[in-house]
Amino acid sequence: MIKAVLWDLGGVVTTSPFEAFAVFEKKNGLPPNFIRTVNATNPDGNAWARLERSEITLEEFDLAFERESGGLGHPVRGTAVLELLWGEIRPKMVDALRRCAACFKTACLTNNINVGGMPEGASSPQRTRALHEIMDLFDVVIESSKMGVRKPDARFYQMACEMLNIMPEEAVFLDDLGVNLKPARAMGMHTIKVTDPDRALKELQDMLGIPLIDE
Repeated sequence: MIKAVLWDLGGVVTTSPFEAFAVFEKKNGLPPNFIRTVNATNPDGNAWARLERSEITLEEFDLAFERESGGLGHPVRGTAVLELLWGEIRPKMVDALRRCAACFKTACLTNNINVGGMPEGASSPQRTRALHEIMDLFDVVIESSKMGVRKPDARFYQMACEMLNIMPEEAVFLDDLGVNLKPARAMGMHTIKVTDPDRALKELQDMLGIPLIDE
């Protein structure tokens, strides 16, 4: 029996920053998927991973990312990448989250950074308020920048289970990255990969047995 629904934030509740990465790469003459390639190189110890665990400052990240991207042939300042992180809120996902919260325990599992140091103007006051309202829907919010652990480390998912007082097999987890779903599935969680939001919501609706989509 499923007792909890666990949600990634970027790429699930909001649009993926990968879309903004692609626009930036095209505009600046970078190879397709270059930023993702930088982040996938030494994925547990690179600048991106260390920033999401709050092991380095934004200033240190800025220079470290430039070194790492330069090592791959195209130096890019880290601050330029951080400005691309703010996706658009997906109203259908928020509505589904609200319906799930009425019947199930909910948690947000997000790899993030200390937003207090984000570049000025990265998020409008209206969007910030909307995000706060969304985060209030969750029973538990687990942030890599506060926990010092990030997906796909299995400890991240175990924290969610402990904080919600559930077993892994009693949870379904939605994420847009297969690498983040794999350890959750290995623990016994039900998983849904969010590539098409409508398809993912239909799958979640069938799994939970409650209406999440307005026909």
